[in-house]
Amino acid sequence: MVGFLSALDRKLLRDLWRLRGQGLAVGIIIACGVGIMIMALGSLASLQESRSTYYERYRFADVFADVKRAPNHILADVRDIPGVKSAETRITRIVTLDIEALREPANAQLVSLPNEGRPILNDLILYEGRWPDLLRTEEAIISRAFAEAHDYHPGDRVRAVLNGRAQDIEVVGIGDSPEFVWTLGIGSLLPDDKRFGVFWMRRQSLERTFELDGAFNSLTVSLLPGAIEQDVIDQLDRLLAPYGAIGAYGRDTQFSNAFVESEMGQMVAMARIIPPIFLIVSAFLIHAILSRLIAVERQQIGLLKAFGFTNREVASHYIKMAVVLSLFGVLGGILIGRQLARLATHIYSDTMRFPEIIQVVDSTAYASGTSAAILAAILGALSAALKAASLKPAEAMNPAPPTIYKRGGLIPAWVASRLDEPTRMIVRHITRWPARAAMTMFGIAASMALLVGTLFAFDSTEEMIETIYYRTDVFDAAVTFADTKDYESVSELKRLPGVLDVEPIRDVYVRFHHGLHTERGSITAIQVRSESKRLIDAEGRVVGVAETGLTLSSRLAEMLDVGIGEWVTVEVLEGRRPVVELPVTAIVEEYIGYAAYMNLEEIGRQLGEVRIISGAYLKLDPDQSTAFSDAVLDRPQVASVALRSAVIDTFNETLEETISIMMTIYSLIGGAIAAGVVYNAARISLTERGRELASLRVLGFTRGEAAYILLGEQALLVLVAIPVGALLGAGFAQLIVIGMSTDLYRVPYAMAPSTRGFAAIVVLIASIGAAALVAQRIRNLDLIEVLKTRE
Repeated sequence: MVGFLSALDRKLLRDLWRLRGQGLAVGIIIACGVGIMIMALGSLASLQESRSTYYERYRFADVFADVKRAPNHILADVRDIPGVKSAETRITRIVTLDIEALREPANAQLVSLPNEGRPILNDLILYEGRWPDLLRTEEAIISRAFAEAHDYHPGDRVRAVLNGRAQDIEVVGIGDSPEFVWTLGIGSLLPDDKRFGVFWMRRQSLERTFELDGAFNSLTVSLLPGAIEQDVIDQLDRLLAPYGAIGAYGRDTQFSNAFVESEMGQMVAMARIIPPIFLIVSAFLIHAILSRLIAVERQQIGLLKAFGFTNREVASHYIKMAVVLSLFGVLGGILIGRQLARLATHIYSDTMRFPEIIQVVDSTAYASGTSAAILAAILGALSAALKAASLKPAEAMNPAPPTIYKRGGLIPAWVASRLDEPTRMIVRHITRWPARAAMTMFGIAASMALLVGTLFAFDSTEEMIETIYYRTDVFDAAVTFADTKDYESVSELKRLPGVLDVEPIRDVYVRFHHGLHTERGSITAIQVRSESKRLIDAEGRVVGVAETGLTLSSRLAEMLDVGIGEWVTVEVLEGRRPVVELPVTAIVEEYIGYAAYMNLEEIGRQLGEVRIISGAYLKLDPDQSTAFSDAVLDRPQVASVALRSAVIDTFNETLEETISIMMTIYSLIGGAIAAGVVYNAARISLTERGRELASLRVLGFTRGEAAYILLGEQALLVLVAIPVGALLGAGFAQLIVIGMSTDLYRVPYAMAPSTRGFAAIVVLIASIGAAALVAQRIRNLDLIEVLKTRE
């Protein structure tokens, strides 16, 4: 087969074999970049396909609406709205659960099933058991994640508090619905399968329990192809307004789907931000390899041109070498990416509850990764290849002019006099080829930056927990009522065992209008000097709500394009549904959702209410938390209870599972870049300076001193690169903060010194490992062979 290759192609194969070590280092770096791109885009494609299949097969609704109580005959009017394909009414309610294995109350969302048959929309997939019997009101299907968390099976019973009455619910089936792919616990940042589940029961049972005979409080709608969603939502709002509607909404703001979309958006951001670092470093390495190879082969290039090879053929030869090197990396990246995609999909499947994960081979991901790697290789090789093509044959066949040495001015004489001879040689070599040293230093700094810029996410998460649960939400329990109550409920809560303090709150569903911007949301009304809910601005200062006006989260302020002192139109979606103009008095930082706050007394005046609340924040005696949990279950007005300690425990448990996996992956990847850069730089330097080192050995230098001269340069560059990489990593982290932030999540920037320290240790270990491989070559240096002069 070799006989069919051209002379340049045979030379290419010889050069690739001779440079196999350096080529392997470049290939590993390219493989990491391509692998991460394929992992992010591949796992995203699998999750998107799994979601689409689930939504379509089980008829996930397009529009949702909640009301306080509406008569069933309204359904006919809903179905007559232009664009509506099908509609279904139901009953939903949040209730508390009394589970023996938990020291605090859990919560469940009850969702009604038709008295006969299956739901028209948001159908269930039944994994185990059967459908509830209409004549047995205590039967339910429960969500699979909740069942697995408590090892529930058909025939088991769960005690729930339904409208103030304790009732044992019999589990007859285990299933899921596309409406609850992401089931976030009450007050939690992540799915809490132990403390939150979904129960599906026959409608007749819930009608009797919650006194909703002939009525509904939730509506789901599917749309015809081509229907305009907003038009349907507007007509639903007008139709349902007399029945306490809080505003219809589409899939984009449906709780579960919005969180799934947010997570998928972050995966896209990761694919856009992280891989380019690897490809830029690989381009620099390819440029370094080819530049120094061309310097060594200049006489061969002159001979090739003298024998008739054109400038184009010479340039194409070196570009082809870069492409071949990149293709080896692409192949490795595809193999790595497929495995990482499976791992990432498995991790995400713990929070996104799809009935099955459909593994998709995303050709776009493979094509994007391959194209990006080849393009980076060509760009890295281009200037070196053009330089080779520009050499004149007669000039190239002569040896390169010797380097002109002169006394350097960068090192003061008093410093140089205190250095030993090998160290002065190291410093002189760096200062005489600063661009070459800078390129090596940049590559090592890039590995440090990647580690710092990815591992900071764990510091960011800790900062989020610290801010939310220790600076902002400093209450011990949050209680939500099934319906609005008067202030007498505060006195009842104060009488519960272990309750030290109670702060009432009022949540109101609204629409915000400012200019051309409209956003559906809610206002949480708290006391002016609240000790349980502290609002913090961008500078970390505690900001209380003003006597009048709105306090907005920074994200909501951005969405409305509004600043402090400007006025916002607030359309209340409950009660008398007033429309009021309110000034923005403060903007605060919040990492989850987009919230708004007001003074509790002021919102009562705006709504025409007198001391009406919807929940409360509680301070508890830690020694009486069990007594409180038992007592609160007996209160009929309480719909849900969230204990801050339980939420924090869940968050930490979930985080610990992920941290070890992701830190291992990031450490290996960052270390691969550092090792590749150091190995490449040292190998190239050894090729160039082999004769010099051999001469020093003959003059009496030991193997250790020779190795020190070569590897000491790399060590010095590593030490300089670490602080530079730390600074670059801080900038990279800021870029990730911007790219990963969505409407639902804002990633705070936080960087602990331990993160930089850990990243530096990884870089040092990887660099030492690469240097050890080169040191072995120095020890095995054949002095006679190296000292032969090429004729």
